[in-house]
Amino acid sequence: MKLLRFGPADQERPGVLLASGRTIDVSAFGEDYDDTFFATDGPARLADWLTANEGSCPEVPADVRLASCIRRPSKIVCVGLNYAKHAAETNAPIPAEPILFFKSTTALCGPNDNAVIPKRSEKTDWEVELAIVIGKKATYVAKEEAFDYIAGYVLHNDYSERAFQLERGGQWVKGKSADTFAPLGPFLATKDEIPNPNSLRLWLKVNDELLQDSNTDDMIFDVPTLVSYISQFMTLLPGDVISTGTPSGVGLGLKPPRFLQPGDVVTLGIEGLGEQTQTAVAYS
Repeated sequence: MKLLRFGPADQERPGVLLASGRTIDVSAFGEDYDDTFFATDGPARLADWLTANEGSCPEVPADVRLASCIRRPSKIVCVGLNYAKHAAETNAPIPAEPILFFKSTTALCGPNDNAVIPKRSEKTDWEVELAIVIGKKATYVAKEEAFDYIAGYVLHNDYSERAFQLERGGQWVKGKSADTFAPLGPFLATKDEIPNPNSLRLWLKVNDELLQDSNTDDMIFDVPTLVSYISQFMTLLPGDVISTGTPSGVGLGLKPPRFLQPGDVVTLGIEGLGEQTQTAVAYS
């Protein structure tokens, strides 16, 4: 199942992208895609509900705004330097254990919303990433049981302001948390839709120039390793997001480095998880 949310900011409604390509409004189901939905086996309950009610669900207009495909999670946990070539391009050693940081939940936005360059920013960068959505409370999870705790997967652009991240005290969260720095979507694909998340092509273009083009099989720490590892340090709640890192081709790693300017258009995608498009605009 492919779950999405749509509508104006603060008025989002839940929808489903059907296998036929139609997108339907499932507001009549009575739940948004939030922690309670995932904690109570929401995807399975929604699938059962659609068996009887799909025909009465209105179609979503093609030109409607898409929102973040999940409502605000309790946390967004990100993994740094999880692709060997990305570590190399930033002159960083291969990590012996996953590098973790948080991204503010206020950074969430829709997959095609504008990317707002923050005030005083000169180094806003792009990062295509596979994100995991947690399906049930996870604490001290064994690696071999990790997939049992996953609800699905989603495309994420982990926007980063490199000066804030690296030059303002070395605290990555400051460079990762500006408004619009976490577009999620266009949809969440439940885990049955993605048989092997450890082998997915992911790519990103800036102004139609292909800059990132890789596969999740190049991750240093794979999906079950990350879920298990992170759960050793914190409890993951239903609806929480784990963003698994970006491949090489970020602006920081180009020679010379290159960062977003107002008017730049960023497009990105992951096999089986759709595409996003953002236009960079100055904060106003």
